[in-house]
Amino acid sequence: MTEANFTVLLPPVLAIVLAIVSRQVYLSLAAGIWLGYVLLAGGAPLVGLADAIDGVIAVLQSPGDARVIVFTLVIGGLIATLEAGGGVRGFVQWLETRQWVDNAKRSQWLAWGTGFVIFIESNITVLVAGTVSRPLFDRYKVSREKLAYIIDSTSAPICILIPLNAWGAFNLGLLDSLGIDSALDVFLWSIPLNLYAISAVILSLLVVIFDWNIGPMKAAEARAQAGAVLSKDATPLIDDDLLNQVSLPGIQPSALNMILPIAVMVCFMPAGLWITGNGNLLEGSGSTSVLWAVLMAVAVAWVLQLVQRQMSVSQLTHVFLKGAGGIVPLALILLLALALGDVAQALEAGQYVAGLLGDNLSTAVLLPLLFLVSAAIAFSVGSSWGTFAIMIPIAVPVAQALGLPLAPFVAAVLSGGIFGDHASPISDTTVVSSMAAATDHIDHVRTQLPYALVAGGVSLLGFSIMGAFFV
Repeated sequence: MTEANFTVLLPPVLAIVLAIVSRQVYLSLAAGIWLGYVLLAGGAPLVGLADAIDGVIAVLQSPGDARVIVFTLVIGGLIATLEAGGGVRGFVQWLETRQWVDNAKRSQWLAWGTGFVIFIESNITVLVAGTVSRPLFDRYKVSREKLAYIIDSTSAPICILIPLNAWGAFNLGLLDSLGIDSALDVFLWSIPLNLYAISAVILSLLVVIFDWNIGPMKAAEARAQAGAVLSKDATPLIDDDLLNQVSLPGIQPSALNMILPIAVMVCFMPAGLWITGNGNLLEGSGSTSVLWAVLMAVAVAWVLQLVQRQMSVSQLTHVFLKGAGGIVPLALILLLALALGDVAQALEAGQYVAGLLGDNLSTAVLLPLLFLVSAAIAFSVGSSWGTFAIMIPIAVPVAQALGLPLAPFVAAVLSGGIFGDHASPISDTTVVSSMAAATDHIDHVRTQLPYALVAGGVSLLGFSIMGAFFV
């Protein structure tokens, strides 16, 4: 491939624009992948097509990516088991009998609070918050798009602010690899400077408190108030039949059947990090720990049903496979998104965007520019972690060369990565949030984007002030 130029950005841009305009997410991602491999093949369309097929298959050669796909399918089985076993209905009844959640406002508080409290891993956060809150949002006529926005805004933004999870481990590893003596101190000091994560969390809180509906969200809320759960021609990322299935004869609703499996899943995540990290939480494998945690939750859900003699092994197997089958569309989107990310990396799209920073910039514009470049990379490749891996090794040496504190530069990269990831329709967290809320993916992207832009604008202003007066 020749020296990188603006064409390396065309594959992710094509996929994103096509997805928003046509609402055909699968074909849009496939088109972006094909174009990427055509560029790698020097413009040969048929060679690019053959390479694109191999590139999608190659995603499964990565153990981490394969775990994400398997994790997604297991989530479908877990949700179906919790629904069929009376866990979700039992939990909703338990909340309502105690009058803890008995109106639309409190259902939103439940979603926001759940996302705030469970900070172990972003996908687990949205899974738990979505599963717990979705029936209540439907009952009290709050749109699923708002649910998706709330849980998306309290997943990655919360996780990046907590050092003792997979996110903290990943970023500390990046900082350690740069030879920084006090990597933990730098990361801890960057937390209160992570303006986008803080802004996104606060903004979602204000939306809950003041019922602030802007842009497409206003239309979604009006539709939900009129009794329409989904928009016209919407395609939810999980089959509604799985969410509304009638329990088998003899199944009694029980909050325990939902609370215990989810509690085990949340608690087993740090245990998995500790085991895979040989006693060090910060060195554990996030993808392995997440997969172990959700598998453990399925095992506990099965044991509860068998002990209560509500379902047999055959019935549990049928329910699990039906649930996993209902989540195949999400798994396919993730597979294609990962493949698009791989071809974007092969084209060095991130490095090209990072190279636009230039060498002769004043400190007043460095921080906001780092934020914007990181956001552009994350939006294009759909990965905040990939953005961190590209940009932290660029930002830290720049700060060191200028003799400036490292924390603001790290914070600008982390904020930009979260912003781009939050706004991108090809981000795995955005996709999983759509699934957990059982809403149309493009509807979620459209309704969330205005809020993301507001928080992004506040963050950009904040980094401009920080760069001009405090760095």
